[in-house]
Amino acid sequence: QVQLVESGGGLVQAGGSRGLSCAASGGAFSSYFMAWFRQAPGKEREFVAHISWRGDLTYYHDAVKARFTISRDNAKNTMYLQMNNLKPEDTAVYYCAATSRHAGTFRNVDEYANWGQGTQVTVSS
Repeated sequence: QVQLVESGGGLVQAGGSRGLSCAASGGAFSSYFMAWFRQAPGKEREFVAHISWRGDLTYYHDAVKARFTISRDNAKNTMYLQMNNLKPEDTAVYYCAATSRHAGTFRNVDEYANWGQGTQVTVSS
């Protein structure tokens, strides 16, 4: 099983940028389809973006499209999320997730068996 550790969260002003990282260990990173999810207080965990095994296919939630960029470096066993033009509604705990599945929408929480501990991103207005 792959272990995931997120980093890069913090406090940022609205309109600012922040980069998150997800470091993987204990598994063949390139064999996992990866995603970012987020969970705001009192809300369910929601999909943000996902990236295919080689990084050639990506998909974004409409709320973050054109502002966020997901990427991965299989040589470094790391996935990234670059967040630009942040808004207060982006405030949440951000989680990285990995799945060994090869079919599905890859946008649902229950499709992912491996999760990091999360990193808090707070956007002030």
